[in-house]
Amino acid sequence: MRRPDGGSQRCRHRPTAERLDDDRSDAQRGGATVLLLAIGLVLVLFGTFGAAVAAAGMADQRALVAADLGALAGAARALGGDTTACASAADIVGRNGGRMVGCRLDGLDVLVTVEVAFTPIPGLTRTAVSTARAGPLRG
Repeated sequence: MRRPDGGSQRCRHRPTAERLDDDRSDAQRGGATVLLLAIGLVLVLFGTFGAAVAAAGMADQRALVAADLGALAGAARALGGDTTACASAADIVGRNGGRMVGCRLDGLDVLVTVEVAFTPIPGLTRTAVSTARAGPLRG
């Protein structure tokens, strides 16, 4: 390039900004990606754990409701005997998603035990068990 006064000057190109990661070694590159993946994995694990706890709570509630309603249905038929009361209780328990594992008549009171199976995480099946008693009001 020529100067206006006739002399010549060499044109040198200097970078206007230096790269920020020039000082880093190659072993440190990609560290943020690994950190982000680790944080994502932790979030997925906490989400799975939370869903498993929620599933257990819901199954426990379903077992409790099925046992209560089954005991009430059995108590309504308690005068018909043990077989009639437990058959009525088993019908209601089944309609509420439970499985009756125990039923007995104690005077006019009916005791019903119900279990509800649930899967908190794939491949793991657990059961929630609940017992309820129903009968006439005693004063």
